[in-house]
Amino acid sequence: MSGVGVAAGLGVIGPAAIATSASSAPPRVFGHGVASGDPLPDAVVLWTRVTPTAECLPGAGRGPDVDVVWEVARDDGFDDVVASGTVRTGPSQDHTVKVDATGLEPGTDYRYRFVWDVHASPTGRTRTAPAPGDSPDGLRFGVVSCANWQAGWFTSYRHLAERGDLDAVIHLGDYLYEYQPGKYSYGHDQVDVRLHDPQRETVSLRDYRRRHAQYKTDPDLQALHAAVPFVVTWDDHEVADGNWSGGAFEHQPATEGPWRRRVRAAHRAYDEWMPVRISGTAVAGDGERIYRRLQFGRLVDLSMLDLRSYRSKRVDPGDPAIDDVGRTIAGEHQLAWLGDNLSTSPCRWKLVGNPVMVAPVMMPPRPQAEQDAMSEHIGFVSRGTAEPNTDTWNGYTSDRDRLLGRLEDDGVTDTVFLTGDVHSAWATEVPSPRTGRPMAVELVCSSLTSNNVDDFMGTRPRTTSLVMEAAIQEVNPHVRWVNLDDHGFTVLHVTDERLQMDWHAISDRRDPRATTHVIASWAVTAGSARVGPVHVPVPA
Repeated sequence: MSGVGVAAGLGVIGPAAIATSASSAPPRVFGHGVASGDPLPDAVVLWTRVTPTAECLPGAGRGPDVDVVWEVARDDGFDDVVASGTVRTGPSQDHTVKVDATGLEPGTDYRYRFVWDVHASPTGRTRTAPAPGDSPDGLRFGVVSCANWQAGWFTSYRHLAERGDLDAVIHLGDYLYEYQPGKYSYGHDQVDVRLHDPQRETVSLRDYRRRHAQYKTDPDLQALHAAVPFVVTWDDHEVADGNWSGGAFEHQPATEGPWRRRVRAAHRAYDEWMPVRISGTAVAGDGERIYRRLQFGRLVDLSMLDLRSYRSKRVDPGDPAIDDVGRTIAGEHQLAWLGDNLSTSPCRWKLVGNPVMVAPVMMPPRPQAEQDAMSEHIGFVSRGTAEPNTDTWNGYTSDRDRLLGRLEDDGVTDTVFLTGDVHSAWATEVPSPRTGRPMAVELVCSSLTSNNVDDFMGTRPRTTSLVMEAAIQEVNPHVRWVNLDDHGFTVLHVTDERLQMDWHAISDRRDPRATTHVIASWAVTAGSARVGPVHVPVPA
């Protein structure tokens, strides 16, 4: 349910009643926080989860249906409510609440909250996108990926929440992980900093609901969701490691059931628990298309991709099928849609939320221990010669050549791929497959907590990896910078003249009070596809 208006008989609880009830409300009623997402000039998705009775545990499938009031206001005290309504939820939606709040003003800050009975949720802050014809002076986005609960604390989210200057957070996938305790956890010895719930690999709808619920209890993630709207897409771990359209590395049909049943369960839980429009609506369960386009005035056009649901099965390096025109990473429809977006966009910057790397990268031969770490880390496999990671666009060269060829033919400039997945930080220039000249830029954020190369190797950070980084750049001159060890987040600053990304590293994933510092800044000037170092990060 969406739109303006309140269901008969419920009404909106006034400010005085809210002020009284908010201090006495049991934390469990709205214990998973609030969130917003997919900001449009006149609308934004609002989300929460209500726990009206003790039996309404995530994934339990029990408890009553209830009506939840939502409100959007211009002020902290909710004296100026501009949109409101009710939505009914219950066990069929895992007691999640997701609405598309419409009728809002462009480029405007709002406060929002939910009310059930006499209990009020925490107050969230959201912001609509600028109007289509507007030219904002600048925009700022947090850019993140790969948040593994068992591998550390989400202090990066806290640092982003405390900035107070972000228009949105772009999450490029692996928002959560499907693993059981003891797998893919902290460091070389796979230590669980904190345990996943349920304490098994997620396979069923109940499992995925419980895992989403657990992640939404993290206080730093709650703080960031309450502070700024998210724009999200999924990668593989929201379902299963290495997934493609017909299966996954980690899925065993004999013991885990049919693949499509698992995908439906994972996508249903994602739809319920995330502030995202899937198939164009905020109604959970009405479709599975997550790739979509958002525009922020005439400054930014953002295309968010799905590079798992339609892809062909991965092949090994050296297999001639890599170049097969019948294989795809994006699917025919999505690839054409993306090309149309980039070629016809009225915006200065064409950003692509791109879960896996698009730039062609070859991994040089290295000692076996380093090869094994790179294979675990970002999928590189080497048999004594420089070879690609075929889990990325490297393994689907026909799709990449078609996309880049169209950009070249249509004279598209100012395209920047924003990428996650590989647990490392990169600034690259994407070369034309025809001429080798730079035609786009790719900026890759590191993992929030998931292991990097030094973790897999069991070496000290910024030691062995320095040699590996130099070797990568020697073989791949279009890779301008790479960092294989640090964890953290990035902030993207966009103006009409230039785009800059600052990489922030956290001090220790095991420390819930971890500090942060900037390790690098790189920028591209409008009209250029060259990325260069910047010595001063943009202040908050």
